[in-house]
Order: sequence, then structure tokens, then C-alpha cells
Amino acid sequence: MPFNKSFDLVLLLLRLAFGGLMAINHGWSKFSKLLAGGPYEWADPLGMGPGLSLGLASFAEFICALLLVLGLFTRLATIPLIITMLVAAFVVHIDDGFQKMEHAILFLVPYVCLLIAGPGWYSFDAQFRKTA
Repeated sequence: MPFNKSFDLVLLLLRLAFGGLMAINHGWSKFSKLLAGGPYEWADPLGMGPGLSLGLASFAEFICALLLVLGLFTRLATIPLIITMLVAAFVVHIDDGFQKMEHAILFLVPYVCLLIAGPGWYSFDAQFRKTA
């Protein structure tokens, strides 16, 4: 399938919406809590300790989400986001019913799509590739 500007625009909108919403609504609060210092009161769903769990979640949901918005290291940035959404949906909220899992799944699907499709033309990744 040849890529066209409409497809690239769709990828841009996915990156801006799902990266921006994640960074603003979820990542910033976690990142701020992390910067405030410990001791951390945070969920530890994988048994790694609350500080490390918070650090990994805030890295994915803030740093990687911002990279996604920029279209910088896009495919790599989606991997921590995908892992975080899988943990949120199928570990943290597994016993809470589908309505709690749904939110994480709704973020998971576009991240998987962006991992497969890449960032599109309107991204730093594409612009660096063009000049390299």
C-alpha cells in the first residue's frame, strides 16, 4: 500500500491525541510525584517496589508519550507505553471488571498501531531519515 498524505495525517493525529492525552492526563502527575521524592506510595503490581513501579510508569506515560507527540524515536517510545497499558489492563485492573480495563485498552490499541505503522511523514523521525 503506497503511503499518502492522508495516511500521514492520520498517524499525526493518533500521535498528538494519544501521546498528548497520556502525557497531560496521566504522565505529568506521576512524573511530578516521582520528582517530589520518596518514600513513594504507589501500586506495585509486578513486585518491583513502589519507587521503581512509579518510575517506569512515569517514564512511559510522560517521557515516551512526549516522544510520541514529537514523532521522535516513535517505534521505540511505543514499547514502554504498550507494556504499561498491558500491565494496567491485565494486571492492575483484571479483577475490577471490563469498564476499568477498557481505558487502558483504548490507549493500547493506537500504540500498537503506531508501533506497526510508524510515525508518518509529519514527524522528527521522518525528517531525520529524509536528510540522513
